[in-house]
Amino acid sequence: MKNLKYIIVGLGSFGASIAEKLTAQGNEVIGIDSNMNKVEAHKEKISHTICMDAMDEHTVAGLPLKETDVVIIAIGEDQGANVMATALFKNMQVKRLISRSINPLHEKVLQAIGVDEIVHPEEETAERWAKKLCLNNVVDSFELNKNYSIIEINVPEKYIGKTIQEIGLGSKHHLLALTTIKEKKVNSLVGTSRIEEHIQGLATSKTLLEKGDILVVYGQNRDLEKFTNN
Repeated sequence: MKNLKYIIVGLGSFGASIAEKLTAQGNEVIGIDSNMNKVEAHKEKISHTICMDAMDEHTVAGLPLKETDVVIIAIGEDQGANVMATALFKNMQVKRLISRSINPLHEKVLQAIGVDEIVHPEEETAERWAKKLCLNNVVDSFELNKNYSIIEINVPEKYIGKTIQEIGLGSKHHLLALTTIKEKKVNSLVGTSRIEEHIQGLATSKTLLEKGDILVVYGQNRDLEKFTNN
């Protein structure tokens, strides 16, 4: 599995937790906060910690942005600071920008800025986000314990048109397919549209994987990592 480089802005409970988990998984993480107490509290568990103002353009420009794979704006206490920092990193044209949403209006602002993904810490744990970031094509995940998880993964292009048996999910990858999910765009009477998910029932060895399918898989974390990063 390829280790990545992350910048986490905001070392509150969510930001610090995801920074520590990503560091523990072997990634290089720069944790940033304007509060020195938070920086000091987490410096032993995060690759690098910096006390700085993430809304200062000159200071942010000095970060290794071109070498960074993902920037996460995890500021949750100050909505204005979150928006300002998000906009600044967006203007710096980072590779992948993820920002924390505080409320529905704030989420609309983040969408207008053009972030790649939005985090809802009240609904999604740091563990789930750490797994989503470290595994390719993962839509969602649920950690059963420290060794086993269930993940939803977009079916890789090389597996499209093949059955569960043909890709050797059990025999080769030591994983169990639980089901597949198909997404369908549905138009309403007022002209808006939404995506509906349709669960296809229990998967079998003969289940055919089609373009756009989401595959729900159970197994050991190490096998899931090998499969998703293969």
